[in-house]
Amino acid sequence: MSALFTPLALRSLTVPNRVWMAPMCTYSAAAQGPEAGVPTDFHLTHLASRAAGGAGLVMAEATAVRAEGRISPQDLGLWNSAQQAAFARVAAAIESYGAVPAIQLAHAGRKASNRRPWDGPGAVPEEEGGWATVSTGDTAFPGLPAPRALTVDRIEQLVGDFAAAAERALAAGFRVVEVHGAHGYLLNTFLSPAGNDRTDSYGGSFENRLRFPLAVVEAVRAVWPEDLPVLFRTSATDWLTENPDDPREGWTGEDTVRLAKELQARGVDLLDVSTGGVAAKARIPVAPGYQVPFAERVRAETGMPTGAVGLITEPVQAEEIVASGRADTVLLGRQLLREPYWAHRAAAELGAEPRWPVQYGYAVTPRRR
Repeated sequence: MSALFTPLALRSLTVPNRVWMAPMCTYSAAAQGPEAGVPTDFHLTHLASRAAGGAGLVMAEATAVRAEGRISPQDLGLWNSAQQAAFARVAAAIESYGAVPAIQLAHAGRKASNRRPWDGPGAVPEEEGGWATVSTGDTAFPGLPAPRALTVDRIEQLVGDFAAAAERALAAGFRVVEVHGAHGYLLNTFLSPAGNDRTDSYGGSFENRLRFPLAVVEAVRAVWPEDLPVLFRTSATDWLTENPDDPREGWTGEDTVRLAKELQARGVDLLDVSTGGVAAKARIPVAPGYQVPFAERVRAETGMPTGAVGLITEPVQAEEIVASGRADTVLLGRQLLREPYWAHRAAAELGAEPRWPVQYGYAVTPRRR
């Protein structure tokens, strides 16, 4: 029996398999006006097609908890009722194909107000619809304008913004919510000593740097049903310690294990383990599965369920990760862009039963005459 195609129980929820669609930004919402941040027919097709393709869980892309938290003006958001209503259609479509609808809630921090990748690098000027950004302090992300340092009052308001967005996500029909604490966005910037130079109770020591992200998790868990899971995405390393050319203190795999224990204590059910920075700059070979050891370590040292990501492209590779206990699930990104029905191919190759939509299964499943 294929481990990749066994169900995974998280609280009262059972995900039908371990092939999950990772959150991937598509920069395809309206930038301004009443439709800003609202999912469109593109988002519906993009996400529902991977559910029809057999993924067990389909996660909507990084969705901003307030307008200033969008990575680009074309990002999705969940700060108003129009966005919630449109997301309800998306969540229902995902669920109709037998997949679990999930959503990632985020704030981009100093990396916000950025141009879409195909519009060229750099920030969007305020006269073109951009906005001033916020972060731990006033240090700019390379190539972007300097942010404003968040006040303590503003940090507390943002905790409430995450909770309010989670409530909207639940009302829209999502069954899993993930807090985005990775990739140099706002919560990750607080975690890493390379991004957090505050001298108040939100900076300095390891415990202080965790204060804001953990407050967000507590607030989300408080409004999310007890029987449904909350996930957290983290950057297990920012590749600074591994880089001999960079003297800065960074976030490490050991820090991630410590974070995982704190998240577990606050009701987080699975750690979605990614990495930050650019591994190549730290002279790290970017090979298939290069991030999996971080998920494996968290699982081994804490017992916390983990998800593995990063250049996972082949069914046998994904099967080995899950079957060997290195992670509890795999989250596929670009591979599901290339091949929306990857899960069906994987099931066939691994001897499992593909979960075809009934309209397709009648035609593609061998049957006796």
